Amino acid sequence: MKQQFRMLAAYNAWANQRLYAAAGALDEAAYHTDKGAFFGSLHNTLTHLVVADQIWLHRFTGTGESPKSLAAIPYPDFASLKVAREIGDQRLAAYVDALDDDLDRIVTYRALSLDQTISQRLWPLLVHMFNHQTHHRGQAHATLTALGGPSLVLDIAYFLNQPEHAHLVA
Repeated sequence: MKQQFRMLAAYNAWANQRLYAAAGALDEAAYHTDKGAFFGSLHNTLTHLVVADQIWLHRFTGTGESPKSLAAIPYPDFASLKVAREIGDQRLAAYVDALDDDLDRIVTYRALSLDQTISQRLWPLLVHMFNHQTHHRGQAHATLTALGGPSLVLDIAYFLNQPEHAHLVA
């Protein structure tokens, strides 16, 4: 199962790099335009993903940033957000690489949106975190194209078909 999470961490970083490369080509005003997505603008949607990953990694490790709101906007512009995304993707990959085989260990955390304490096994929480990324990255992609940006291929099957990623499923 650890190999699957390594693959998902690598895919996550790859998809984020593609999305951020396209978003970086937008002018700042368009990038901040509310296009009716769940978090409004492309910036706010991408920020939510960084913030959520920071919260989850803090829950898993007890270290790093831990914003107190899922709607926090700690990075006011694209450049600072891009740096935070890259650091987050590197940190996530390092965390997954360092996992031992105890993916059934219990993680107890305080849910921000429910204001309650929850205890769950690690592996379903990791699945949730990667699925959450895919869900909101899809919203970000739709917002990007609504702003006139390119339509990107972000499918995991395409990612895995690239020679440099073949080792992840060998």
